[in-house]
Order: sequence, then structure tokens, then C-alpha cells
Amino acid sequence: MQPKVLKGKLDASGRHFAIVVSRFNEFISKELLDGALDCLERHKAGGVDVVWVPGAFEIPAVARQLAESKRYDGIVALGAIIRGETPHFEYIASTAAKGVAKVHYQTGVPTVFGIVTADTVDQAINRAGTKSGNKGWTAALSAIELVDLKTQL
Repeated sequence: MQPKVLKGKLDASGRHFAIVVSRFNEFISKELLDGALDCLERHKAGGVDVVWVPGAFEIPAVARQLAESKRYDGIVALGAIIRGETPHFEYIASTAAKGVAKVHYQTGVPTVFGIVTADTVDQAINRAGTKSGNKGWTAALSAIELVDLKTQL
């Protein structure tokens, strides 16, 4: 017996996406956004709306509103949280990660965590398009795949 294997296709044709982007550490977020937009364009997304929010903490609430609007097939959360000298990093990173996951689980709209969490500015820069590739591109690609997979399930 051969198992049935389901895989999401990397084709965003006719699909609509929202990208929620944190303005905090905007010099990183902007690069992540450019990567995500490039990915969605190259995979022929039917439409993309970009929503800027003050920081990563606000991303889940806005992503939830977007998911509940039923206008989007997928949502990409982008931002950069860089460790400082206080425990603030842990609180924000944890809340953002759990919040983005909760949006996906509770609404059924594929919502992808593309928020860079880094110990240093250099690490964040590397993940926004230099040595480690662009995590905005990767997050958008995951959203495309999950949206297609959802239609198959």
C-alpha cells in the first residue's frame, strides 16, 4: 500500500496575503518586508496588503483582525527583536511567537512567524538578507505552501 502524500505547492496565483510588519527596528523589518514582497510577487500572489504596527508585541492582535476579516488566504508576521540588557526581549519574543501561533490555530488562516529574534544587531542583519538569506522571503514562502496545503486538507 502506498501512502497518500500531501504537499503544498509554491504557487500563490489568485491568493491574497497580508503582511504585518513591526516598525521597531525598522531598518531590519524593511529588509524582511522587501524579501517577503519579492517572494510573493515571484510566486504570482493575487494581492498583498502591508500593515505596519509599532512593535512586535502588537503583531498578533492585528494579525488576528486580518485573519477574522476573511479577506486573506495567508498572513506573514515580520519584525526584529534584538536582545538588550533587560528581560524585555524574552517577554516580547515569547508573546509574539505564541500570539502568532494562536492566530493560526484559532482562525484557521495560515499565519507565519517571520520575526527575527537575535542576540545582536549583526545577527539580525545577517538574517535579513545577507549571510543567512532573507527570513522575510522564507516566511512568505512558508505562507504560500501552507495556504495551498490547507486547500488540500
